[in-house]
Amino acid sequence: MKENKSNLKTYFIILIIVVALLIILAFYKINFGNSQLLKEHCAMLPGADGCEKYLGQYTETSQTFTRSIEGLSLVKESTIYETSKDKVGQLEINPVKKEIDGKEIRMYGYNSQIPGPLIKVNQEETIFVNVTNNLDMETTVHWHGIRLKNEFDGVPMTTQEAIQPGKSFLYELNFPDAGIYWYHPHAREDYQQELGLYGNIIVIPNKDDYYNKVNREEFIFLDDIQLTGGDITPVYKDKINQVLMGRFGNVMLINGKESYDVTVKKGDVVRFYLTNAANTRLFNFSIENTKLKVIGSDGGSYESEFFVNSIIVSPSERSVVEVLFDKPGEYKIKHVNPDNTYALGKVKVLNENTDIDYSSQFSIIKENKYVREEVEQYKSYVNRSPDVNLKLDVDLPGMRMMGQNMQMNHADESGLEWEDVMQMMNFGSSNNLIDWKITDTKTGLSNMKIQYKWKVGDKVKIRITNDENSPHPMQHPIHLHGQRFLVLSTDGIPNDNLVWKDTVLVPTGKSIDILVDMTNTGKWMTHCHIAEHLSDGMMFEFEVEE
Repeated sequence: MKENKSNLKTYFIILIIVVALLIILAFYKINFGNSQLLKEHCAMLPGADGCEKYLGQYTETSQTFTRSIEGLSLVKESTIYETSKDKVGQLEINPVKKEIDGKEIRMYGYNSQIPGPLIKVNQEETIFVNVTNNLDMETTVHWHGIRLKNEFDGVPMTTQEAIQPGKSFLYELNFPDAGIYWYHPHAREDYQQELGLYGNIIVIPNKDDYYNKVNREEFIFLDDIQLTGGDITPVYKDKINQVLMGRFGNVMLINGKESYDVTVKKGDVVRFYLTNAANTRLFNFSIENTKLKVIGSDGGSYESEFFVNSIIVSPSERSVVEVLFDKPGEYKIKHVNPDNTYALGKVKVLNENTDIDYSSQFSIIKENKYVREEVEQYKSYVNRSPDVNLKLDVDLPGMRMMGQNMQMNHADESGLEWEDVMQMMNFGSSNNLIDWKITDTKTGLSNMKIQYKWKVGDKVKIRITNDENSPHPMQHPIHLHGQRFLVLSTDGIPNDNLVWKDTVLVPTGKSIDILVDMTNTGKWMTHCHIAEHLSDGMMFEFEVEE
């Protein structure tokens, strides 16, 4: 009996010890998690409360990029590069200084220009561009949306070696498709593009009646930049920050400037080519007291024109709109979302009649017969089952480590997130804590573990679903390299007005079917074009063979 009591006492003591150890382990885990999160947070905001003990880790090392403006030349105005004059263009990538929000800061520019030179080429033309890297970091140039030879696509470790400081690379560019395209880095895009590395390419159609006649054309880059204390908010060499939502800027820019002004005559019809170069921000573009006539997108014209009051352009997307200014005065250019209204610039209309009156044609909705004839053969794919199902999702291992399970859904009824409504959490997020994912639902493989192989001539239907039940559902602009596609339907509702695309915005909770026309051999990238999500690894490769 005494022996039994002694055993029970021993078991009881062991039980108490085990429970105590579990409590200590749980306490340690929570505090370790909080400590890790605090360290990540302090890396982004070293001056914040509670970061004193970590200050030395982030101020005594060289984790940030060079921000000095000493010896730098001022940024230059953008120029036009016309290939009829020279078949070999020169692009030098240079650090420059530029005044933004009253402070001169270090920026980057192609040929010291922000935006870089506008490249004008003819459809089916081939040119060469020699790129020289004068930065203190490696880079490449990606020719966004162009169906060019694979080795010139500008993706480091996939199509080329990165261009090291002081080195050059000769790109061969062929342009099979009319439309508005752009070029930008594909190395630390979250930093280099933020600092001004972007430029447009306009491919002039080989059909004279492909577009309407207009009085003038304007090329607009929509962008923002995030400033803190008179410079950009720190970006780090050894990690990607603001990964949760992407880097929302607090200063709006058009063509790298805080205000855009253009003067036209009364009765002028102006064609605006819009490109969103922001890291993550959506733009809802409008010009007050006007109607926008939408005629095209990434890779050319829509089947049919249509009128809107405003148009949403997501990161890397392009939109082509025409506007009639029939009365003199000033027209404000705005970005309006459910949370805020931003003034981006203005159009001044002189009380002087236009040189050529196109106003009567402006009111007519036209069909583009060339596009309609080309895409007709693909409409039967609407009812075909998808070949591939992809899910967009996020894993938050840093939050799981602390035992937190919550959903952060701040999208509006359209599934779009317009502002950084979780600034502190976003600032404290990094690629060490967050994993954005593109997942093949059949295999369960995600991101670079996905390896598709197709052949030239294949028509591949891909269904992309943005999981509304993920820990942080938000929209994703998904970009395919080297090919073009049609958006067939959204949530099963067929799209009756097709246009060739290379980027599609997938809102929270939506399923979008695209049809990719595989025409271009090589290994190609597909990724989210929110720069921080791309840098976090939200991408995969596919290969097209003969």
